[in-house]
Amino acid sequence: MGKSLVLAEKPSVAREIARTLGCVQKRDGYIIGQQYIVTWALGHLVTLADPAEYDKSYEKWSLETLPMLPTPMRLTVIKETAKQFTVIKHLLTSSEVSDVIIATDSGREGELVARWILIKAGSKKPAKRLWISSQTDKAIRDGFAALKPAREYDNLFKSAQSRAEADWLVGLNVTRALTLKHNASLSAGRVQTPTLAMIIAREEEIRRFKPREYYLLRLGCSGFSATWIGKDKQSRLEDKERAETLLRSTEGKQGIVSTVTKQRKQKPPPSAYDLTELQRDANRIYAYTAKQTLALTQSLYERHKLVTYPRTDSRFITGDVARTLPDRLRAIATGPYRQTALLLLKSSPLSVRYLVDEARVTDHHAILPTEEPTEAKQLTPEERNVHGLIVRRFMAVLSAPFEYEDVRIDLQVGGETFTAKGKTVLKPGWKAIGSEPLVNEEEEDDEKEQLLPSLQKGDRIDILSRAIVTGKTRPPARYNEATLLTAMENPASRQMSERMRGILKATSGLGTPATRADIIEKLFSSFYVERRGKEIVPTSKGTQLIAIMPPDLKSAELTGTWEQELAGISQGTADSRDFIARMRDYASKLVSMVLMSDAKYTHDNITREKCPDCGQFLLEVKGKKGIMRICPDRECGYRKSQSMTTNARCPNCHQKLELRGDGEKRVFACICGYREKWTDFEKRRDGPGATKGEVKKYMLEQDRKTDGGAEDSALAKQLAQWMEANWTKPNKDNATPSQVKRPG
Repeated sequence: MGKSLVLAEKPSVAREIARTLGCVQKRDGYIIGQQYIVTWALGHLVTLADPAEYDKSYEKWSLETLPMLPTPMRLTVIKETAKQFTVIKHLLTSSEVSDVIIATDSGREGELVARWILIKAGSKKPAKRLWISSQTDKAIRDGFAALKPAREYDNLFKSAQSRAEADWLVGLNVTRALTLKHNASLSAGRVQTPTLAMIIAREEEIRRFKPREYYLLRLGCSGFSATWIGKDKQSRLEDKERAETLLRSTEGKQGIVSTVTKQRKQKPPPSAYDLTELQRDANRIYAYTAKQTLALTQSLYERHKLVTYPRTDSRFITGDVARTLPDRLRAIATGPYRQTALLLLKSSPLSVRYLVDEARVTDHHAILPTEEPTEAKQLTPEERNVHGLIVRRFMAVLSAPFEYEDVRIDLQVGGETFTAKGKTVLKPGWKAIGSEPLVNEEEEDDEKEQLLPSLQKGDRIDILSRAIVTGKTRPPARYNEATLLTAMENPASRQMSERMRGILKATSGLGTPATRADIIEKLFSSFYVERRGKEIVPTSKGTQLIAIMPPDLKSAELTGTWEQELAGISQGTADSRDFIARMRDYASKLVSMVLMSDAKYTHDNITREKCPDCGQFLLEVKGKKGIMRICPDRECGYRKSQSMTTNARCPNCHQKLELRGDGEKRVFACICGYREKWTDFEKRRDGPGATKGEVKKYMLEQDRKTDGGAEDSALAKQLAQWMEANWTKPNKDNATPSQVKRPG
C-alpha cells in the first residue's frame, strides 16, 4: 500500500504536521515518513487565467473587447511559485502515493487552494479532508484520527470557486472599463467599493454637519453635582436666555430630595473573540492595524501554537470544545494570569453559559488559547499584547457577571428637577480581569457617573455653586480601523429593507474576517484613502471613483446578496452554474453603465515635476509612510518620497521629525520650525531620535523608489499590462505628456 500525500497550505504548517506524524526525511519541497509524505502550497499556487490566455485580443486593453466573458474559465499556474507546483504534481502522479489528505486552512479559501492544485495537476486519487481548529500536536493527531471524505466539502469548494469567478468577471471588466473610459488607474471590487463608499458617505455627513451650541445647568452640592432635566427627559437647552432664567430661579434656594432610586443590575461578560472583534480591540488599545493584528494572531496560531484558528467569525464554542477548557486554563496559569486562571479552575463546574452555543458556531469556533503551555519569553512584545487580549477575554467569558447598583437622585430646586446618577460596584466579576478595559464603554458627556452620598427622600441639600455649561454638538466621527471594521461587519443602513438587513447580518457583512484587513490595506495602497492620525480620510481619487462608479457596486446590498447565494451553494441549496450565468449578465450590464455614463474624472493632485523615467507629470499622494510623488503610468512605476515621519524627536518641542528631500540634501524638519541637515543629524546620534537601522531602512526605500506596498492582485497586474500595451513610453529627455500615445 502506498503512502498518503498530505497537502498543507504553508511550509510552517507542513513542518508541524510532518513532525507530529513522524516524517523526518527532508526533500526539496516535501518531507517523507513511513506512512505519510507532507508537502505544501505557498498560499495559492494556481489561479484563474488572465484574459490574454483566453484570447489574444484581450492582451490589448480596448473598449471593443469588453465585456470579457470566457467560458469555461481556466486555471493557470502562478509563475512565481511554479517550482513548488511541479513538486506537488510529481508527487500526485507518483506510484508511491495512494491517496491525498487535504490539510490546507479549514475554510472556504483553504478549500479553494487545495482543489485548484488537485484539478490543475490532474489528480484522480482518492482524497480525504483534515479539518482542525488549532495547530497543537493533540489537535493534529485527533484530526488525522477523524479524517472525512473530501467529497463532503465539494459544495464548500463550489462556493469558493463561484466567488472567485464572479470577482474575476465583475472586477476585471469594470476595472478595464473605468480605466479606459477615464484614462486613469482605477479599480472596482465587490467588497472594496462599498467599503470606500461608506468612508466617503461619512465624510459627506461631516462636511454637511453644522454645529449647534447647547447649554447645561449644573448645581454643585456637597460631594456631588446635579444636572437640570426637562419634562421631556432632555438636559440640553438650545436657548441661552431660557437657561439663564432657569438658573436664576434656583438662586437662594435649597434642593429637596424628591426621589432616590436604587436598582441592582448585572452586566454579563463579553463574548469570546472572533477575528474582527480582536482586530477592533487591538486597534483601540495598541493602535495595531487590522492587517498587523491578523499577522500577529496567525503567528500565535501557526508558529507558537498558543491560540486556535484565527480567521473565524464565530464568538462561541461547541459542547465538545467545552470539555477542553480546564486544560486551556492550566496552560495559561502563568505570569500575570496565574491567579485568575487558578481561581477559575477552583470553581467547578466552569460557567460556560456565555461561551457555549452550538447554533452560533460556524466553520470554526471563537478564538481561544490552546492547551500548549505559554512561554511569554518566546513572544515578541506585539505578540504578547495580542495573546494577552485573547487570554483576558477567554478568562472574562468564564467569569461571573459584573454586579452593581445604579443610584439616581432627583432634586427639586425652585420648581425645577435636577438629577445626579451614580454607580456602586457590588461584585466586580469579569471586570476585575486585567488592566486594560475588556470592552469599549464610552460615557455620554452630559451626565458622568459619580459616587453619591447616602440620601433619603425629603432631605434638604445646600446648593454650593450654580453654572451654565456651554457645549457644541459634534459631527459624526471619522472612521478609524476599529470603527471601519465594525461598519464592514454591520453595513446595514436605514434605507435598506428589513429583508436585506437580515441578509447582511446573516452573512457577516462586507468581506470575511480573513479578508477585511487586506481590503483596508488595498484602499491605502491604491491611494483612495489616507491616514490622519488614527482617522481614515478619503482622497480626491477615492471620492471621484465613487462618483463615477455604477450605483450597484457602491452598495453593501450587492455583497450581501452574493454572500447569501454563496452560502446556499456551500450548503447545497443553490446551483453554482446559475449563479455564474447571472454574474456574466451582470458584468455586461455594469460595463455598459460605465461606458454610457457622462461622469468625468480629473487628476487634481498633479504637480509640475516630470517623471525622470517617462516624462509624465508626477502626482502627489499621501502614502502610509509619508508624502510621495508617483508616476501616473503604472507600467513606469516611478515613485519617490517627499517626506517621511520618523521616530527622531525634535530637540526643542520633542515632536516626531519629518525627513524631507533626497540623498545627502535630506533635512529633518519639525512643525515648530526646527531644521537639521541629514549629515548633522548623523553626527549627533547620541541624542533621542531615529535608530541607525531605521534611517538605513528609509534610505533603502528611497533608493528603491517604492512605498513597499506593491500589489500582486489580478487587477493590479491587468492595469500594468494595459499600460505596457497601450501607452508608448516617451523619450525621457525631451518628451512631454502630450506626446504619450493614448488608447483609442
